[in-house]
Amino acid sequence: MADEGPHRMSQAPINLLSALPQPETGEVFEDLLRLGSVRIERIVSSAAPDPVLYDQPQDEWVLLLQGDARLWIDGEVVALGAGDCILIPARTPHRVISTSAQPPCVWLAVHINQA
Repeated sequence: MADEGPHRMSQAPINLLSALPQPETGEVFEDLLRLGSVRIERIVSSAAPDPVLYDQPQDEWVLLLQGDARLWIDGEVVALGAGDCILIPARTPHRVISTSAQPPCVWLAVHINQA
């Protein structure tokens, strides 16, 4: 195989849906990448999410990889299914209302700090 130069991957690929933690309550957050102003994490939700109200200083784009969930975003209830994504702008209050047990909710979240 030819050398692909400075853009070749130096890590083995990972599967975001394998080796899932199984929290009884709340969520498990796992950083996948931190690069400059961007942080990417995998989130695995239990069927009993914590009623935490988030009001973050950065934009957050979330993609629900599997499961079904309902979010409360600044007074509006948003239903998400596998494959759905949404941008939550910085300083927008939001929380998870409910998540499915089977399959468990697995999220990919991209946090983007403002410059």
